[in-house]
Amino acid sequence: MAGTAMAALAAGHRVACVTATAGEAGESADPRRWPPERLATIRAEELHAALGILGIEDHTILGLPDGGLPTVDDADGVALITEVVRRVRPDTILTFGPDGMTGHLDHVVVGRWAEAAVAATGARCRVLHATTTPDWAAEFAEVNAPIHESGPPITPEHELALDVHLDDELLDRKVGALRAQASQTSGLVEALGLDTYRAWVAREAWREA
Repeated sequence: MAGTAMAALAAGHRVACVTATAGEAGESADPRRWPPERLATIRAEELHAALGILGIEDHTILGLPDGGLPTVDDADGVALITEVVRRVRPDTILTFGPDGMTGHLDHVVVGRWAEAAVAATGARCRVLHATTTPDWAAEFAEVNAPIHESGPPITPEHELALDVHLDDELLDRKVGALRAQASQTSGLVEALGLDTYRAWVAREAWREA
């Protein structure tokens, strides 16, 4: 969502980010450089740096267990996000759909909580789910295969609610923010090559929930 967020900021809108976990249970790109026992602290610092590059100052960390969101009571999770929705009063929420984008169960859960929070507050707020397009999925099929468990969600272009193509300036900043999260991204950047990685993240597609 980095490009979409930066475009909104540039247009004078307020952007707030909610992070459910610190990513402490994820795989480290280099366990010697980023020891698993320190990943929570490392990734919190990396995310802070990344959001600074993007210009996002309003950041809420829920502090929930990475990989454990399905075990959290839905009422508790929804309540945490409801509190943020009431404070921020967003007109749009960008989140994951029921596919979790990559099939990650934490993504599935947090997307469900976000929709429930909007319903709980009665907010007049559109909810957009991250998706991809047929052309993008075909172009990057080889890249996506080991990442998307059952393939990424695909939405025909005419059904998109928002289709964001990043210009060079926004893409430079987005890639800089992603690379600031080196414990997660450095291995993939190295494997793909920077040019392919840039092309892979240069478009952000959204569909109505």
